[in-house]
Amino acid sequence: MTLDQFRDSIKLDAPPSGLSLALAGLWWDAKGHWDRAHESAQQDEGVAGSWVHAYLHRKEGDISNAGHWYRRAGKPVCKSSLDQEWSEIANALLDGSHSQ
Repeated sequence: MTLDQFRDSIKLDAPPSGLSLALAGLWWDAKGHWDRAHESAQQDEGVAGSWVHAYLHRKEGDISNAGHWYRRAGKPVCKSSLDQEWSEIANALLDGSHSQ
């Protein structure tokens, strides 16, 4: 799935089948469902889930907690806009480069 296809899928009522927990978290976030996004990301204990988890706490404004999750993901704390970070994470996860 491409980033454009992923973005288009947000028009659907449910995430496309086969999405990783981390990508489903981003999907729910884009739908405006932070709690569902957080629940999904939290279930993925790997790098991808930690990265999405960090993004979600940054979006929430909990920078301290976000920092913990960025460290777990092995990522620096993001300084770009939330929209840019969302796209960066989605693109990386869709191409499989951070799916562990």
